[in-house]
Amino acid sequence: MVDTSERLQRATPGAGAGPRARASRSAADRVLATLRAEIVDGTLTPGTPLTEAQQAERLGVSRTPVREALARLIADGLVEERGPRTLLVSSIDPDDVVALFELRTTLDEQAARLAARRATHEDRAEFRALAARFGSVTVESLRDDDTSRHGYYAIVAAFDAAIDTALGGRSTYLAAAVASVRLHLERVRRLARDDDARLLTAAAEHRAIADAIADGDPERAVAATRLHLHNALTSIQSHLTSHDRQETP
Repeated sequence: MVDTSERLQRATPGAGAGPRARASRSAADRVLATLRAEIVDGTLTPGTPLTEAQQAERLGVSRTPVREALARLIADGLVEERGPRTLLVSSIDPDDVVALFELRTTLDEQAARLAARRATHEDRAEFRALAARFGSVTVESLRDDDTSRHGYYAIVAAFDAAIDTALGGRSTYLAAAVASVRLHLERVRRLARDDDARLLTAAAEHRAIADAIADGDPERAVAATRLHLHNALTSIQSHLTSHDRQETP
């Protein structure tokens, strides 16, 4: 897992502002990236309280960038207000998971369709390479990965990036909507990280999507995407149910 100090180094300073404003924006971006990553990967679990003073001390910054970052996390739906000066990491509601998957199914099917239609020669070569990478995922490779399966999810991230690239600049609204939904589903996706059988199946599903896009077959890409998301939702619902049972006294 990436530690806090390393996450804080991953920032892009703002442009078009004075030095003090750029420094403040840069610090806020670093804090935002750190907190967002910790919420998504489960380091900061649902219900964890977040105070400006505590996070400022922990991250080694002033309270101003923390305040700015928390405001953006509230807008993203990753943090919720529970009264004056009370902020908590937002919960993961099973009904919200279903709604997110319904939305993502619509968005991802269209993204896959357009990617298959618009992919350039270079894009198709990238999807061929990604299909091969997904095909190389085995029980042994997962066992050799770390406990959070960062190696596997790096391939998934590369696949998502390839979809975005293939869409090009003509689908900025679709790309932005897909990115927003991905952010929330990454939180629940971690529930499957201890289920290597599901990850093996998911790798095969991703390979089918990548092959279809590389072949320039929109309808096959849509069908493969629909199957993948249906199976992903079924798996996550199973894990959520199991988690709830474990917490019931």
